[in-house]
Amino acid sequence: MAKKQLSKYVCNSCGAVYASWSGKCAQCNNWNTIEEVIQIEGINKIVASGKKLDSDVMDNLISKDVKRLTSSIPEIDEVLGGGLVIGSVNLIAGQPGVGKSTILLQYAYSLAENNKVLYVSGEESSHQIGLRAKRLGVNQTLLRLSTSNSADDIAATIVEDDFDIVIVDSIQTITTGALSSSGGSVSQITGCTQLLTNAAKRTSTALILVGHVTKEGNIAGPKVLEHLVDVVLQLEGERYGSFKILRTTKNRFGSTTEIGIFEMKETGLVSVDNPSAAMLEERQNSDGSVVFAALEGTRPILVEIQALVNKTSYGYPKRTASGFDLNRLNLLIAVLEKRTKLKLADQDIYINIVGGLKINEPAADLAICMAIGSAAKGLKLKNNSVVAGEVGLSGEIRSVPYLDKRLAETKKLGFDSIICSKQNNISDKMINSVSSVKDALNQFLKTTG
Repeated sequence: MAKKQLSKYVCNSCGAVYASWSGKCAQCNNWNTIEEVIQIEGINKIVASGKKLDSDVMDNLISKDVKRLTSSIPEIDEVLGGGLVIGSVNLIAGQPGVGKSTILLQYAYSLAENNKVLYVSGEESSHQIGLRAKRLGVNQTLLRLSTSNSADDIAATIVEDDFDIVIVDSIQTITTGALSSSGGSVSQITGCTQLLTNAAKRTSTALILVGHVTKEGNIAGPKVLEHLVDVVLQLEGERYGSFKILRTTKNRFGSTTEIGIFEMKETGLVSVDNPSAAMLEERQNSDGSVVFAALEGTRPILVEIQALVNKTSYGYPKRTASGFDLNRLNLLIAVLEKRTKLKLADQDIYINIVGGLKINEPAADLAICMAIGSAAKGLKLKNNSVVAGEVGLSGEIRSVPYLDKRLAETKKLGFDSIICSKQNNISDKMINSVSSVKDALNQFLKTTG
């Protein structure tokens, strides 16, 4: 006989317990802190009916050969660490419209060539998914497709059928009958994830879940959702930008430094073999344009950084950054004004990372400063150079990690030199070392011709 489950409502701020949900906690007066929690009745009876666990030495329990399920899309397999692990639970998240459903449908059809795959959609009808598959030009006879919003039905299907891989799109639309809260709530998301995870682990089925993100860019639902799964993938990129990056933020079976770079085309997301060349293809070498040797994971990528400096028409100058942290931009502008002769207090400054990428590493500081200096003075870089360096508050240039990889990518793309810190430990004739941002602007900017 199944154990009876009761629901109680607990405030995650003060711990107060309620019989029903309320928007405000009467104890601590906080709003939206009361959550539904499953409580199993009769703890003593459960303990009494349990059985002793079997144990063994660790060496006998370790699997000598962890089998992975590979596809014909090597970029995704590399990000996962060599492919999907049997019995693993994988979560992929991203902004609405970034291409999560597109890349998963392509991946599902690729896996279905050698495995039995079930794609469960809780958001779209079978007809809509069929139209997308037709647009992507994939073999529509390989993949099994189902539509459902019931986590109970999906879990039963995983247990009773023999699918190798099950994809659920998305976890926010799935509900379980054990909880009375609406779909998409914190309790439903965690409850459904636990239910599907248990079913997948019991049957050694690889499970892929699609997750939404909040306005802040975090995965919707509590942080515990990320702890419940084995792998967390993030698909990044501007909604209307062509380039997308698939990165791993958590991987129990491999590295979190690998990334996959894709380009959105009419036939879906296509792997980019040489992202640096693709991003610099339409570049015009003019003032305000600087090439930065970025590092995404362990892969070096040359990215164009554009700056536009124009005298403001208002009393307060405007600063705008696309793909770069605005607070960091304001700090670098302050350093330029204090440590160089540039006067930017009455100038509007606009920064754009070409290709829709987001640059977070400090190594982009020098490239941003040189792009602003180039645009402000109407000058461009000498010697067809690439830039990489961190800028301190005193205007000094600090070294960056993995300079050897950045240098190799610079040579590969045919650039003449790389501008970086004097503190690097690499000796190469292509390296132009500078000690301060002032020296960099004075030495490597020339009149446009």
